[in-house]
Formats: sequence, structure tokens, C-alpha cells
Amino acid sequence: MRHAPLCSLFRSRWSLLAADYSAAMPEGDALHRAARRLQVLVGQQLEVETPHPRAAVKQLAPVLDGRRLESVEAIGKNLLMRFEGDVVLRSHLRMKGRWRVLPRDAELFGTPWLVLRGQDYVGVMSGGSVLELDRGVAGRLGPDILAAPPDFDGMVARLRAVEHSRALGDALLDQRLVAGIGNMWKAEALWSAQVSPWRALGDVTDEELHRALHEAHRKMKGRLDGMRARSQVYRRAGRPCPRCGGTIRSWPQGDGARMAYWCPACQPGEAPERSTGPKQP
Repeated sequence: MRHAPLCSLFRSRWSLLAADYSAAMPEGDALHRAARRLQVLVGQQLEVETPHPRAAVKQLAPVLDGRRLESVEAIGKNLLMRFEGDVVLRSHLRMKGRWRVLPRDAELFGTPWLVLRGQDYVGVMSGGSVLELDRGVAGRLGPDILAAPPDFDGMVARLRAVEHSRALGDALLDQRLVAGIGNMWKAEALWSAQVSPWRALGDVTDEELHRALHEAHRKMKGRLDGMRARSQVYRRAGRPCPRCGGTIRSWPQGDGARMAYWCPACQPGEAPERSTGPKQP
């Protein structure tokens, strides 16, 4: 009996993981989906629990329990829940957090950070997240890439206001400039716009900035509306570019060392000399 080579099995498994990676790591579109689902709790007085010890010490349940939920809004990667009495709860899912909406009496597994129980449904947040009463963080965020309509001119203005030598890919992840874009959508949007993530902001035209931002919005809005598409460059270092056949490269970028992915052939510009092909983060 013949078996597929180990490297082929690894590549196949990696392709499946990469293709559905946005479902595993929350970005702006995931927060907007959560906000849509949580609308079933709006207008109701909620029973609030914080089962996880790291959430319980924040003493949020005594503040929120019994209050009416007035609105749920996603801004970038933040979810804002406004309760009666001008109380605003902010959650950020980090790398592995999740929001779920279940029937009210559904069995809950694990140790959730937050449980919001309404008349017919329960909202459950889990996964090592940020959970706190908002202290004005939302006011310091840039325009939301998934706003309706997006303020593209405002985003470009903020990008133009920072150091001109800063790399475009690094700037797009700065939530103070543009809220909601994560590492995967950065890579995919810049590839679609044919702009290198390594180009300095001062070297990028307004037209190129608008094109990259429009692509990020288009792709994220499509995922929010249920469209699924395979990644073109994200986590595909060393493979042929689906547009030109060049080799996709990867290299850490910015203070956070987030991995950038791009095709030097059709996204030209100065790039790290040691950028690699086959390695994956």
C-alpha cells in the first residue's frame, strides 16, 4: 500500500489551515459578525456572569447584572456594549477569543469570560480576551474599515500624518490610523492592490493608498457577508504567486514582528534581503 509523502501531507494540511485562517484568528470582520449575532439581546435586561477568574476579579458582573443592553457595536477589533446608565463594556478578542450566541438554556463548556443571559438567548465570550469598562479607547481608534460607508479620506489623512519613512504594511496594522485590519487582510489587500508592504508611506501615492484600503474593505465585507475565498499570499511563502508566478516571500515587520507576505515580482519595492520563501511562522 502506497502512502503520500510526508511533505505532501504537510502541505495539504497547511493549505487547509491557511485557507480558513481568518476563521481562527479574529479580525475586524469577526467582530462585526459577533455584533450582528448579539443584536438578539439588545433591549433586554440581562443576567451577567463572569465565570473565568481573570474576568471575575474585574468585578464587572455586579456592575452589569440586571441592566438593559441598549446597543452592540463593532469598531475595528473592539466590541462595545452599551448598557443603561451610560455604562459601556469593551471586549477585544486578541488572538483566540470568541463570541457565541446560543439558546438560553444551552450547556456551556469550558470557563467563559463573560455570559450574558437574555430571555431566549445567551451571549458567551471565551478565549483569553480583553474585557473592561470602556475608558475612551474607542475614541482613540482610527476610522473603521467596515463602517458604512467607510471614511477612506479620513484613513488616508491619518496615514499621511505619521512618519513618512514608516512601512505601509506596518502602518495598516496601527488601529489608531485604520481600525479593523489584521495581518491576514493586510497581506491580501496589498497583494490585490499590487503594493508592497515594505514601501515607505512617503513613497506611496494617495491613489495606491485608496486602492489598498478599498481592497481591504471589499475583502472583509465579503467575508462578513458569508463569502469564502482562499488566501492568495497569506501563509503561502515559497509558493508561486497566483497572479504572476513569482515566489511569495515572508519576513517579520514592525515592532510587533508580524509576518508580512508579498510577491516581489508584482508588488515591487525595497524589501529585506533575507526574506524567505519556504519557511512558515
